[in-house]
Amino acid sequence: MILSYVLIGVAILLILWFLATYNGLVTLRNRVREAWSQIDVQLKRRSSLIPNLVETVKGYAKHEKSVFEGVTKARSAMMGATSLSDKAKANDQLSGALKSLFAVAEAYPELKASDNFKQLQDEISDTETKVAASRQFYNTNVLDLNNSLETIPNVWFANIFGFTKEQFFQATDEEKADVQVKF
Repeated sequence: MILSYVLIGVAILLILWFLATYNGLVTLRNRVREAWSQIDVQLKRRSSLIPNLVETVKGYAKHEKSVFEGVTKARSAMMGATSLSDKAKANDQLSGALKSLFAVAEAYPELKASDNFKQLQDEISDTETKVAASRQFYNTNVLDLNNSLETIPNVWFANIFGFTKEQFFQATDEEKADVQVKF
């Protein structure tokens, strides 16, 4: 009789432990998805600001057609990207195109003095800061999930229920390079 109570108690504990493990993994996976959605929101915000920025610069630098085409192409790639790796590549492409656009703006002092241009530049700078913070938040959640998936006992159950490791959102070599400041 006592043995049956002990076995029932052990079975209940195992079931509760299993449920807690499963629910913990679901929570971590959902945090990663939510963190990715925050990056996505900021990338879309940046994409929405770009046409206004391009139009503002176009009025001053009509002969810089290739720069505008590059920005437009990069923005389209960003809007069409669906996977994390595609969005990361499109983000890098767009960042490079924006650098070219701002380089063009440097050649036009009257453009730099324009309130509209300043406001757009501030908005994009603010968005870039938010993208960086969102990336950091995402990577923290990916680290938590991946650590949980690789530790015992979770590793025994993760594959059974289809939990997989996520990829970190990493900076490109270009983003890691030293910034040249010239006066």
